[in-house]
Amino acid sequence: MGTDCLCVELSFDEMPADPEVIFFDGECGLCHRAVRFVLRHDRKEHFRFAPLRGETFLSQVPEVVRSRLPETLVVSSGDGRFLLRSEGALHVLENLGGVWRALGRVLAWLPRRYRDSLYDAVAARRARLFSRPSQGCPVVQPEERRRFDP
Repeated sequence: MGTDCLCVELSFDEMPADPEVIFFDGECGLCHRAVRFVLRHDRKEHFRFAPLRGETFLSQVPEVVRSRLPETLVVSSGDGRFLLRSEGALHVLENLGGVWRALGRVLAWLPRRYRDSLYDAVAARRARLFSRPSQGCPVVQPEERRRFDP
C-alpha cells in the first residue's frame, strides 16, 4: 500500500517580508529629496517612511538604541538591525535594484570609514546646500502617502 504525499514547494522570495522603514530627519531638505528619490525608484514598495523622533520611531526603536543614534538616516531592516549612515544608504540602494543596486555594490568596495567620512561631510553641510522644508513630511503624491507612518 503506497502512501500519498502532498509536496509543496516554497519560495522564500515570494513570501511577504516585513516592510523596512527609513527614518529620516523631517527638518532636512536633503532627507526630503532622498525620500522622494526612494519613492520614485522603489517600484516593489519595499520601504516605508517615518520621521526620526516620530511616534513610529519611538515605538519601534528601543530607548537604549535611540540614545546612541546620531541625527542621521536610520534604516530599520527586516531582520531587526538598525543601519546608519553609509550602511543605511547602501542597503537602500541594494533594495532598489537595477542600476542602483550596481552602484551600491561598487560603493561597498570603499572601506566603511571612507564612506562614512564622505556621508558625514555632506551631512554637516546639508543645511547650507539644501533649503529647510516648510513641513515635516516630504511633499508626495496622494497615493504615496500610505507609505508614511507618524
